[in-house]
Amino acid sequence: MAATIQALVPRMRDICGAGNVITDPLELRTYECDGLTSHRCVPALVVLPGSAAEVAAVVSACAGAGVPFVARGSGTGLSGGALPHESGVLIVMSRMRAIVEIDPVSRRAVVEPGVTNLAVSKAAAPFGLFYAPDPSSQVVCSVGGNVAENSGGAHCLKNGFTVHHVTGLEIVTPSGELTWLGDGTGICSGYDLLGAFTGSEGTLGIVTKIVVKLMPVPEVVHLLLVAYGSTAEGGRAVSDIIAAGVLPAAIEMMDALAIEAAEEAVHCNYPAGAGAVLLVELDGPAAEVEAELSTVRSLCEAAGATEIQAADDPAERAGIWAGRKSAFAAVGRISPAYIVQDGVVPRTSLGAVLARIAELSAEAGIRVANVFHAGDGNLHPLVLYDDNVPGQAEAAEKVSGAILDACLERGGSITGEHGVGVDKSRYMPRMFGADDLDTMQLVRCAFDPAGLCNPGKIFPTPRLCGEVPGRRRPPHPAVVAGQAEIFLYGHRTVVASRGPPGSCRRLPGAGRRHRRRRGGGSGPLVRRLAVVDRRGFRALAGGGRGRARGGAARRRDRARLGRPAVTLRPGRGPALDGPGSGARGRRPGGAGAGGRDDRAAGRGVRLGLRFRPAAGARRPGRGDRGRGGRYRHGRAAAVPLRCPA
Repeated sequence: MAATIQALVPRMRDICGAGNVITDPLELRTYECDGLTSHRCVPALVVLPGSAAEVAAVVSACAGAGVPFVARGSGTGLSGGALPHESGVLIVMSRMRAIVEIDPVSRRAVVEPGVTNLAVSKAAAPFGLFYAPDPSSQVVCSVGGNVAENSGGAHCLKNGFTVHHVTGLEIVTPSGELTWLGDGTGICSGYDLLGAFTGSEGTLGIVTKIVVKLMPVPEVVHLLLVAYGSTAEGGRAVSDIIAAGVLPAAIEMMDALAIEAAEEAVHCNYPAGAGAVLLVELDGPAAEVEAELSTVRSLCEAAGATEIQAADDPAERAGIWAGRKSAFAAVGRISPAYIVQDGVVPRTSLGAVLARIAELSAEAGIRVANVFHAGDGNLHPLVLYDDNVPGQAEAAEKVSGAILDACLERGGSITGEHGVGVDKSRYMPRMFGADDLDTMQLVRCAFDPAGLCNPGKIFPTPRLCGEVPGRRRPPHPAVVAGQAEIFLYGHRTVVASRGPPGSCRRLPGAGRRHRRRRGGGSGPLVRRLAVVDRRGFRALAGGGRGRARGGAARRRDRARLGRPAVTLRPGRGPALDGPGSGARGRRPGGAGAGGRDDRAAGRGVRLGLRFRPAAGARRPGRGDRGRGGRYRHGRAAAVPLRCPA
């Protein structure tokens, strides 16, 4: 692999410029980890592309050489999602930080992935708008990284996560194709590929442009800082507020240890001696906020509040929020090392889980500081330890895992917004069954059959997509039930099949034989994939060349085999994520299919993923079986997925 990387260096310098290709071992160590420093790996090569075209060229070169690659934003992730591959290329997106457009009329912005989260709100502020997702690291974290991890932040209780504010993505697929998901409207009918990509932790491709929704700045904002003797009292107040029908913009809680760290770091002047503090922010129309403020005050007092501070001035609010937003970094003042967790529990289980965390801390002799989004039960326990003391790191890991187990026992999740990455992949089997994990892998393989895009993340063991398999397992339940067919190296496989046909049996022929076995056109419908016009989501339908036919089609199939695109065109109805409103999906072989679809798809290559048809699906007529129709609809150039090992 070292020789392959060295052979790639000249090509990368041609693409990105010599100054944007890093090969020096000392400089490479700069990128050995993200915000989770307990996992480290020095990449073989680092490149810093400056445009979407350069990203596509870099990925294409890696795919052609069979070299794994990982995308990195600002490096603030807390799950090891951007951990490099020791024999791969790290693609750093920090040079791509242009705000392409702010459209105040449609309330949206188009930004590049290296743009920082807070920069979007600052650019939209002159128009009375802001970008809602606000992770604590919003000053430095990138929007591209937010998309990869589906980040939330303190205000996600009311405003939602990143996935609720992204309406379009320009991406580079793992094969190097540049395409769009979503048309910028946020409306989806059919497979939600935009939603599937958001939060996929960089395993399905690399984002090069993001279309985000902007929201009007609230008329009034009030912030309450409430002190309690314990987190149990604060948790009771949270439940009472939500039960009263009040939906604050944010409800955050910190315990005594987290308060101590924040005071040392930023001198936030939280109430002295408090066992816990609750931050409750209300925003909206003035009359509504005033009414809610009175209700929240009375509920907090009834829950045992020892002190309540109110702030409506922006500077005062920023001072109070500084303590909460600096909490993760602040614990470095009281501990040389720590592990950040990201479990989720129902709000009604907050008290029980916090009590369990206290028990685990006392049993192991490991301190745990609690900082969390109390409104939606997203816990961020900080497990503190000294890595210079033998055995403490292992004890901290054990406590950290036990906290996640406690979350799962209460019907929660192992992650809310930090992602799985490498840090929590070993916990995935505790939350999902083997069949669930294999189904997730099938989706991943549809985008990345070669398994080169951010490998080794999310899933606990390498499975499918050419990764080293474990012990042989029965076929996937969807295959056994006849709901899906798996393609291996471009050929259809079935239950009890002995393997793919020989290489001399070309794909179009295999597809025709399969249709004959299925009784002509009554076999499975072809759910078609197409590469969208490279002009993006605003491109108008039409203007593409007609489809190549006959021998030209066969030659192109052979050249493109194993390079699936990602824009799905279902059998009926409007095209998902197509380049324009004029692009319509039709049944394969149905009336009107072919040339018009080709033009709408902008010279797209079509690859097939087969599913069983609905009852009453029509057979293609004789007119569909001519020379052009045969290769237009008969090619079974399928997404090459591996059967579960």
